[in-house]
Amino acid sequence: MDTPLWRPSEERVTNSNLTAFRTAANARFGLRLDDYEALYNWSIAEKERFWRFLWDWAGLTGDLGAVDLLDGDKMPGARWFPEASLSYAENMLAALPAGDAVVFWGEDKVKRRWSGAELVATVSRLQQALKAQGVGKGDRVAAIMPNMPETLAAMLATASLGAVWSSCSPDFGVQGIVDRFGQIEPKVVFAPDAYWYNGKSHDVRAKLTEVLVDLPSVRTAVIVPYVDAAPDLSGLPKAVDLNAFVAPFPAAEPTFERVAFDHPLFILYSSGTTGKPKCIVHGVGGTLLQHVKEHRLHCDLKPGDRLFYFTTCGWMMWNWLVTGLASGTTLVLYDGSPFAPNGNILFDYADAEQVTLFGTSAKFIQSLEKSGLEPIKTHSLASVRTLTSTGSPLMPENFQFVYRAIKADVHLASISGGTDIMSCFVLGNPIAPVWMGEIQTRGLGMAVEAFDDHGHAVRGEKGELVCTRPFPSMPIGFWADPDGAKYRAAYFDRFPNVWVHGDFIEQTEHGGWVIYGRSDAVLNPGGVRIGTAEIYRQVEQFPDIMEAVCIGQDWDGDVRVVLFVVLREGLTLDAALEKAIRTRIKDNCSPRHVPAKIVQVTDIPRTRSGKITELAVRDAVHGRPIKNTEALANPAALDEFRERAELAG
Repeated sequence: MDTPLWRPSEERVTNSNLTAFRTAANARFGLRLDDYEALYNWSIAEKERFWRFLWDWAGLTGDLGAVDLLDGDKMPGARWFPEASLSYAENMLAALPAGDAVVFWGEDKVKRRWSGAELVATVSRLQQALKAQGVGKGDRVAAIMPNMPETLAAMLATASLGAVWSSCSPDFGVQGIVDRFGQIEPKVVFAPDAYWYNGKSHDVRAKLTEVLVDLPSVRTAVIVPYVDAAPDLSGLPKAVDLNAFVAPFPAAEPTFERVAFDHPLFILYSSGTTGKPKCIVHGVGGTLLQHVKEHRLHCDLKPGDRLFYFTTCGWMMWNWLVTGLASGTTLVLYDGSPFAPNGNILFDYADAEQVTLFGTSAKFIQSLEKSGLEPIKTHSLASVRTLTSTGSPLMPENFQFVYRAIKADVHLASISGGTDIMSCFVLGNPIAPVWMGEIQTRGLGMAVEAFDDHGHAVRGEKGELVCTRPFPSMPIGFWADPDGAKYRAAYFDRFPNVWVHGDFIEQTEHGGWVIYGRSDAVLNPGGVRIGTAEIYRQVEQFPDIMEAVCIGQDWDGDVRVVLFVVLREGLTLDAALEKAIRTRIKDNCSPRHVPAKIVQVTDIPRTRSGKITELAVRDAVHGRPIKNTEALANPAALDEFRERAELAG
């Protein structure tokens, strides 16, 4: 396509935070940064100056100290702002908007809203209650919670004490919860009585009883009433109702334990499909700075805007979402099925609450297109300025669908990073055009390149996504990894002093980026590297194919491409459809991309954050054990991939 799908208006460019930031940097430092590319180059060449100036420009609270960066030539090992003292929670509560601070829908069952005063009061009471339980600096608090206001308040209360927060969603199984929280030994756990999904309530109490047996560190389990206003807690060990938990403590002004820049704030987890999940520890300062940069500069969020992201508390996008408070936005929270009850609820919500940024996943957009729904015909969406997509690569045709069927004048930002950095390497630029199939830009301050096998940066060809200079949101490390060996092995073994992220990526002629999937799932038939996203792009254009997963099967001393497809209900894969699939892939990719085998299945295994698990499928096909099926939302789906007769010859 020779023309972009969207261009920002001149007014939008002029009034953007990016333009204001660039102008302020020019004035402060006597620079002539005339465009985004110049600003980006400055943010890399003068990384220390860039990050300190971002702090000042954003008006964040705390003291950065006099030193910007120690050991800035070391990855890992660089230390940002080693003299700093700050509080994440203090920054979240310092810029609350007038009116609603938090709005919440639990499907179509529950609707609530909190003012800033209500949020502060709840944080204060929870802070006092946690302190009474002995929670202090460095202690862990865990949550098995829906994405609801009480979860936000409990996290802020935890952070205000200098304690460490970790969460998952209540649909996790017992082993999945224990595999995560058992490693970090929390003192307090928050959980609901039950949660809503697709119109049905799912009780959590029996599961929690089993979990607590394997979490001896837990002193108290705080049960948040959700489905039942007064849940029965008899028989649930160490349990107390949230209302009783905070009853002794009147609302007051919260206090804030200021901590070091690299003090632990959040513990997130790798997907865990190849063993126990790795516990990835993120620091206070890096999280705050990186998220504020992405919200204000890359998403153009302003005080009074309303920020929505469809996410669970087991995905890093929840942590990203809630930091929006630091930019003066109202948080628009949702929990449950994105299609309950009739497929339109998220767009109903966006209109009802005048959402500014609508965040979702590539999978949601793909599913929406398959469903035949066209919100552009049924909803206003006048308030929505930005639509972001992540979780997996957004296919070029899905870009077209957004502009054709959701909203014509919207900044569509495909974004990509990961749990590893709890932020993005490549993401949106609100003052630049959107080209079909392309992520717009590298994040400011993120020295992203595509490396070939020899460690050379390449453009116009596929390579490993790497980051060649330190950035503040690099993890502090992994939990229980005292010498950092696991951390170094995860990201720094391949190219010395360079972060290797594990994505297969290419820079385009427009300066944008295309991600072809995880590099550890790259197909390699005949020694030719093929990204699975290239095949998915072709396959998902068939209206009868709902989903697909592609792997490389070891075969006859080489690797052959195997494609599994889920068809519309009632349909069967036949020779005509197989031929059409192969023809399209051959014509639009190459003969090397054409699957040797195409197999119909009824379901495809996914992680609990919705990502297709290509590696787990590959292990199942090869008869290898799947070490941690608890990491999967639908582990039974793997049974269809084992010992398939079609793959034996």
